[in-house]
Amino acid sequence: MSSPLQRRVRDWIAAPAYPWVTGGVVTAGAVAELIVIPAGVTTTIGVLVSAASLMWRRSFPPVAVLTVAAGLLGFAGDINLYVSIMVSGLTGCYCLGRRRVLHPALTVAGGALGALCVNLVHINTWSRMELPVPALWEKGSLSLFAESFLLSVVVFGAVMMGDAVRSREETRTERHLAQARMIAMERQQAAEAERAAIARELHDIVSHSVSMIAVQAESATYTTPGLTPEARDGFQQIAATARSSMAELRRLLGVLRTPQGDAALTAPQPTLDHLAELVEQHRAVGGAAELRITGERVPLPAAWELSAYRITQEALTNARKHAPGARTVVEVDYGAGRLLTLRVRDDGPGRDDGSGRDAGSGPGAGHGLTGMRERAALVGGRLSAGAGPDGGFLVEAELPWGSG
Repeated sequence: MSSPLQRRVRDWIAAPAYPWVTGGVVTAGAVAELIVIPAGVTTTIGVLVSAASLMWRRSFPPVAVLTVAAGLLGFAGDINLYVSIMVSGLTGCYCLGRRRVLHPALTVAGGALGALCVNLVHINTWSRMELPVPALWEKGSLSLFAESFLLSVVVFGAVMMGDAVRSREETRTERHLAQARMIAMERQQAAEAERAAIARELHDIVSHSVSMIAVQAESATYTTPGLTPEARDGFQQIAATARSSMAELRRLLGVLRTPQGDAALTAPQPTLDHLAELVEQHRAVGGAAELRITGERVPLPAAWELSAYRITQEALTNARKHAPGARTVVEVDYGAGRLLTLRVRDDGPGRDDGSGRDAGSGPGAGHGLTGMRERAALVGGRLSAGAGPDGGFLVEAELPWGSG
């Protein structure tokens, strides 16, 4: 765990102003050094360019090559080694390794070659200054190249330090990504386990009861004496509805038990072609219903077909529940511009006391309206529900299924 001071330092280094501030400070120090210790034109240019170029080392990392080259040029032009050249040169070498402008081996080789050139220039300068300089291959001549050796070691250390920091950050990033993948996998496994648990609970709680309803309704038509034809048809309709519910339940359980929720369905998904059957079922349980279709039937994407069917199914269920005996009209308008419009209206009492038909969004609003709105929003549509213009209750959904 890093301390607050360490976090502040890291945040400051990562700030966009950091290279500009540090580069400006080094440049100001270089100017002060040149005032105190004047140098020739070559050294002055090398010192200033090497220091000033640090300000662009983050926005344009290849400029670090210029930083190091200018520093070596400034050192070659004078036997005095300015502090600003040391700072800018080391920073430039670190940047080259940190940003991987070149392969570290190429960077070190280039720095060593530059150091050797500077050393040879200094050897020539020492000879012109009549200093005791031994000839090559004479005893002690190798000591003349100690300067290039030291400079090469410094370049090697700075480049390797930058490359090590880069490798450590890449390792940290890979570790964080691996942790994120592991967390996502654990969450997915937990979700799959939860879905499997829900499927088991649904099977234990619902399937037995629904199957018993189907069996009892089916057997009642044979075991109950004196049934009227209407009552017999009613029992048969209850049994058929229970069997349909069981098929739907098996389909949902198959989805819940599949890891990605994309199991092969045990029955085809309902579409708008099944609306006539849905309206007929509504009539069979005592509701007066009418289906009106406007426009030419066009095949819609599966999600749109299913959402439209479910919205109509829920609206008819609400009509039976909250306006029993009311006349219901289901209107389907395929229209133009690839816009499907659904209207389910009844001539019942309209808004009620908050038992589920209320179009509001407060505590009195039912889950049926919320589910219909969510289905409409899922395909980019909208749904409104409330009192109709001529009384009763109106559910209207607009489902755009493509650009015109």
